[in-house]
Amino acid sequence: MQGGQGEKTKVLAQVRHARILDVLAEFGALSVSDVAGQLNVSEMTIRRDLAELEKEGKLARTHGGAVRSEQAAEPASVPPATALPGEPSFQLRAVKNGLAKQAIAAEAEALSAGARTIALDVGTTTLLLARRLQDRQHTKIFTSSVRNAFFLGEGLAEVYLPGGRMRGDEMSISGPSAIAEFEALWFDIAFIGISGLTEQGIYDYSFDDAEMKRVFLARSTRKVVLCDASKFSCMSLVHVADLEQFDVLITDAEPPADIAKALSKAEVEVRIASPARKMAS
Repeated sequence: MQGGQGEKTKVLAQVRHARILDVLAEFGALSVSDVAGQLNVSEMTIRRDLAELEKEGKLARTHGGAVRSEQAAEPASVPPATALPGEPSFQLRAVKNGLAKQAIAAEAEALSAGARTIALDVGTTTLLLARRLQDRQHTKIFTSSVRNAFFLGEGLAEVYLPGGRMRGDEMSISGPSAIAEFEALWFDIAFIGISGLTEQGIYDYSFDDAEMKRVFLARSTRKVVLCDASKFSCMSLVHVADLEQFDVLITDAEPPADIAKALSKAEVEVRIASPARKMAS
C-alpha cells in the first residue's frame, strides 16, 4: 500500500474504529477483551482506540469496555436528513431502520445462493449482507468497501478489494485504478446499496461510489438493489441508473403506487423482505 507504514497503521486503526462503532450500533455496549479477541490485537490497543473515540464523542468508556454515547444513542434527536449538509455519517445510517435492513440482508443472502462470483457494494445494508456471506465456501466476493472486506476476511469466502483511494467515513475504495480492475471482471450477481429511489431511477450521495455502482450494474448477470422503504421518493446528489438497469429490488414494504408502476414497467422484480426470515436465520 502506498504511503508507507504510517499510512498502513492509520488505515488499520480506521478499520478497528469502524468495527468498534459497528458493534456499539448493533448491541449498545462492548467489552475490551471481546473486541481484542475478534480483531486479534492487544487489549491495550483497544483501550487506546476507545480513548480516541471517546474524545470524538462517539462512545463513553466504562470499566472493561464502552457503551454508546448519549449523542450516538439518540439518532432521533438529530435534525431531519433534509437539514444535514450532504451525506449522513455511516454510523447514523447504521442505526436507522435496523430491523428492515436485517430482513433485506437475509432476503439478499437467500437470493445469492449458488452464485460463485458476487459483487458487493458499499453501504449499511450491504455490510449486514457481508456478515451473512462470511462463511460462503467456494465463492469469490468482490467489494469496494473496506468494512465489508474486514468482516468477510474472518470467514471462508475469497475476498477481493480493488486498489485505489479510500473515501473517509464510508471506507470505500474509488478512483480510476479501482474502476479499471473491476471493469475487467464479470459477476454472477451484484448487490447495490442506494440512498434514494424514484420513478426516474436510483441515487447516491457520492460521485466516486456511484461510478463503482455503475460498474457492478454493467458487469453482472443479475443486478439487485437493496433499499429500505424510507428511501422511496428520495433523491440525492448523483443519479446512478434508470430503473431498467437493474433486475431485482429487495425492500421491506410495498413501494408507493407511482414507483410500483414505474418498476413494473421497467420489469423489475420486487421482493418484500420478511422479518420472519431474519428472525429464523
